[in-house]
Amino acid sequence: MASTDVTLEELQAEIRNVPDFPEKGIQFKDITPVLADARLLDGCISHLLSGHSADTVDVVAGIDARGFIFGAAMARELGVGFVPIRKKGKLPWEIIEESYELEYGSNTIAIHTDAVSAGQRVLLVDDLLATGGTAAAAASVVAKAGGLVVEAVFFIELGFLDGRAKMGAAPVRSLVRY
Repeated sequence: MASTDVTLEELQAEIRNVPDFPEKGIQFKDITPVLADARLLDGCISHLLSGHSADTVDVVAGIDARGFIFGAAMARELGVGFVPIRKKGKLPWEIIEESYELEYGSNTIAIHTDAVSAGQRVLLVDDLLATGGTAAAAASVVAKAGGLVVEAVFFIELGFLDGRAKMGAAPVRSLVRY
């Protein structure tokens, strides 16, 4: 696993606030400054993987789309496979899907029916936990496919939206909390 001396405070300091995006009243947390800095990106991946190894995780599942950035890097670091959880209409094979509400609309996500094997230990990752709809739907499709979410880990959590409450029994961890 990559080693780094990046602190959570350094990561938080590089998150850019973008007011009124994607609509008025939303304070978007822009992580592109972290992604653009190799040292910070490496540190973020290391923090997201904290406590996990190939002995505890069989596959990493990333939520469309920024979860793909972290998830693929995390899977490579662990030496395990990566599973994309995509928005509806983006997967070409047989799927399991779930619809959910978000803080400013609704959506549907899907996973291939054969993406996760029965009993596989899945580390679920995304950039942001807000109201919890997306993450809960992702955990649900993993479970329907037969997987066990060992942890749902997020770079950022908007704690005031109480998204953790929708995650049920899945352990939840976030690096930066607002």
